[in-house]
Amino acid sequence: MAFKQQESWKNEIEKRRTFAIISHPDAGKTTLTEKFLLYGGAINLAGSVKGKKTAKHAVSDWMEIEKQRGISVTSSVLQFNYGGFCINILDTPGHQDFSEDTYRTLMAADSAVMVIDASKGVEAQTIKLFKVCLLRQIPIFTFVNKMDRDANDPFDLMDEIESVLGIATCPVNWPIGSGREFKGVYERDRKCITTFTAAMNGQREVDTKEVDLNDPQVNWLIGEGYHSQLLEDIELLDGAGQELDMELVRQGKLSPVFFGSALTNFGVETFLKHFLKMTTPPLPRKADIGIIDPVSPDFSAFVFKIQANMNKAHRDRIAFMRICSGKFEAGMEVNHIQGGRKVKLSQPQQLMAQERKIVEEAYAGDIIGVFDPGIFSIGDTLTSSGQKFAYEGIPTFAPEHFARLRQMDTMKRKQFLKGVNQIAQEGAIQIFQEFNTGMEEIIVGVVGVLQFDVLLFRLNNEYNVEVKLDPLPYEHIRWIANKDGLDVEKIQGTSDMKRVKDLKGNPLLLFINSWSMGMVLDRNPGLVLEEFSRN
Repeated sequence: MAFKQQESWKNEIEKRRTFAIISHPDAGKTTLTEKFLLYGGAINLAGSVKGKKTAKHAVSDWMEIEKQRGISVTSSVLQFNYGGFCINILDTPGHQDFSEDTYRTLMAADSAVMVIDASKGVEAQTIKLFKVCLLRQIPIFTFVNKMDRDANDPFDLMDEIESVLGIATCPVNWPIGSGREFKGVYERDRKCITTFTAAMNGQREVDTKEVDLNDPQVNWLIGEGYHSQLLEDIELLDGAGQELDMELVRQGKLSPVFFGSALTNFGVETFLKHFLKMTTPPLPRKADIGIIDPVSPDFSAFVFKIQANMNKAHRDRIAFMRICSGKFEAGMEVNHIQGGRKVKLSQPQQLMAQERKIVEEAYAGDIIGVFDPGIFSIGDTLTSSGQKFAYEGIPTFAPEHFARLRQMDTMKRKQFLKGVNQIAQEGAIQIFQEFNTGMEEIIVGVVGVLQFDVLLFRLNNEYNVEVKLDPLPYEHIRWIANKDGLDVEKIQGTSDMKRVKDLKGNPLLLFINSWSMGMVLDRNPGLVLEEFSRN
């Protein structure tokens, strides 16, 4: 009986596909995500992301500020079933000011879908996010979107991806025209042409017609000029193009490329089918005791995201966990490694953005949210194993913009501190205090200035606290790596250096000018400064 149960959950793990979607803002990432949900039957009508005046908003954009501004500012977790697979999508913010949230989310993914605007090519934020994928060596699949608009030459797009991102490409299908003249795509593996009539207004159906490349109808369907151009393109692709080598794909060295239009639905389902066949089940993960196999009988997971006030009425905190091995069961007791205690994982939930359902079980590859009474931190490991171990930590990167927080109503000090601390624990901002001065001033640091706006909005909207920001001139911050053998007060600094400490009491140094860092290192032999915190 036990053997049958083990085989059953192994089969469940084999069905899992967990991936993140990355792109520059406005490339159509959130629209593509919604169309995946549409095909999986998770929603009945897709609402593309528009400006703040529209009544309809994307499922993955659940925060009030996201609905008002029409942008994604936090990662969403979405699960649905399609074609015998259980799919976990991690939808990430495209805006560079929220790239740290995206980095943490990519730590929980086994592969990534890179969405590129066909008329703009590789953009700045795409490059940054791609580099994170490269660091993790995860497979990257490319969806060239917005072919329903005038697009760049597809060969130029392939060259740009290869030269700018440094990854080889292999088109799985090939576009015929673009914009109003977008006729459809050529499917290279089946040597056929698929034409379409757009599905608009959020509907699922796309009127498609499939014909063999040598069918006499082709000239009539796409026009003689496009047919002639396609034959030339095919000859060039087959003669000089990269072959589809799945081993190179899994090493993150070759990206399969698909063309389509998320807005009109064309190419979305084709991409989804190919993608699910090409990707792997959950991958093994590195821990301090070695590699942990996903089909290990012991449950293990790590926290990659904490979100407060997903349900404003309940004032709750949810810790998002990526299950790395075994089977999760509701109410199970596990070892919280960093906390040094046993905890019961209560109210386990799977989510569709802010919509929740209580789950009784989940498997390696799944993302679950559990109620957090304030004991979890990003990067924490949980395991049912008798052998205690920890997964690789998620580094905290140095913010680039700083401001002093000034509370307008001193009677609301308690709400103010609670709000700032909870938002900081999510990793959206970092907060610092004066080092050993007893001052209660709070300095906030962010990767991008838009995070200041989100902080002010959320403090007002979720905690009913109004604050003002006083910008500070500091542009560089460094953690002191060898803090244990050092008296921070005795560091010989410069006039533009400031000593602060983070939430965990770690000492840091703030600088206005980059040259000051070098001067401080020269004045203090043995001092070691780092751009990120490892704990």
